[in-house]
Amino acid sequence: MEKKHEQFLNKILERRRFGIKPGLETISRLAEKMGSPEKNLKFVHIAGTNGKGATCALVDSVLREAGISTGRFTSPHLVSINERFFVNGNPVSDELLASTINETIPIIEEFEKESRSETTFFECLTLVALCLFAKANVQVVVFETGLGGRFDATNIIPPENLLCCAITRIGLDHCDYLGNTIPEIAAEKGGIVKRDSTLVLGKMPKEAKDVILEIAESKNAVFKDASKEKLPDEDIGLWGSFQKENAKTALSILNVLKEFGFSIPDDAIKSGFKNVIWPGRCQRIEKDGANFIVDGAHNPDAANALLGALEAIDSQVGLIAGFCGDKDVDGHLAIMAKRAVKAWAVKTRNERSLDAQKVSQMMRNAGIEDVSISNSLSDALTAAGEWSKKNRTTVVVCGSLFLAGEALQELNAFPWNTDRVDDNESVSK
Repeated sequence: MEKKHEQFLNKILERRRFGIKPGLETISRLAEKMGSPEKNLKFVHIAGTNGKGATCALVDSVLREAGISTGRFTSPHLVSINERFFVNGNPVSDELLASTINETIPIIEEFEKESRSETTFFECLTLVALCLFAKANVQVVVFETGLGGRFDATNIIPPENLLCCAITRIGLDHCDYLGNTIPEIAAEKGGIVKRDSTLVLGKMPKEAKDVILEIAESKNAVFKDASKEKLPDEDIGLWGSFQKENAKTALSILNVLKEFGFSIPDDAIKSGFKNVIWPGRCQRIEKDGANFIVDGAHNPDAANALLGALEAIDSQVGLIAGFCGDKDVDGHLAIMAKRAVKAWAVKTRNERSLDAQKVSQMMRNAGIEDVSISNSLSDALTAAGEWSKKNRTTVVVCGSLFLAGEALQELNAFPWNTDRVDDNESVSK
């Protein structure tokens, strides 16, 4: 991003200090001041604990293969903020992002003066996304929630503009904000269901499913069970057995869009699934003879999915891991310790990161005996890479999406060019 535009990016980034303030009043008033761009768009709205980003990427990929113009909003970013805003398959350009920020920041600042309130980082980004996609005049916006759903800024979607809502697998995460039990979290995620809408539900615990179906019934929503979908025989471009679950959810969403008159041929589904790009999620990388898997898994549910994917690996597995302090690190490591025979503890590039010494002790407590402390991720990748080459083993990098982004850069495997590393949320996803 050009220097003259950095001040506007910083004015959004500085709002990280306001943390998370669930509610729709701020985003609704801001959108109204911007001309209500959400009223000129059609949405697929996706919530869930794990798998919602991959599901967004799969739906977006297929729609583009079918010749349908798309916008996609996901979070957090791995490296640069541009990754959150996709228009027709590419992260938004610095030029378009800067011009949109230029337009929205004065409106945000004016609102803050009038209301004597603060606009959060995510609220700003949601407003930018709506304006970007309205400018681009896309046919379908694939909208991922941030936290929860009911009071998430993305839930500004008018019922008449919602094509389909979907909820992927639900697990325990962000309990401070969403509740301490699966049913409580499910109730928050289920808040995206609109009256008379169509709900696609991915595979999830019965206690979560029951809560969401009760919400759907109260809203007279049509329910589609994604687990009953039959996938194409062709390969999915995302590695890991759990991605089939996400693909079924995506396929169910696409079938709903067909009911709205969108032409989505079978060939588009097959090629879209095959060509999808969703970096840092069970991404396999071979570099200089060493084998790596980079995955953003940062909670026990995601770690279980990763462990299931590793069943396809017949070699020993090493682990490079770093964590943010608000995660269930013990639960995550207890799962990964079932496969990891050697580990390297690192600190992530996030202000809430646990230090490597603390992570190393937690690794040992989980039952991993051979643990090293690395001064940097680069050092860990070098040491683990040598171990992988020497022993013909596989190294898994996980624990944080921030760590996944950094690892992809270090391994020259990040799919988009960027010369910046932008700050992220004060609370990670």
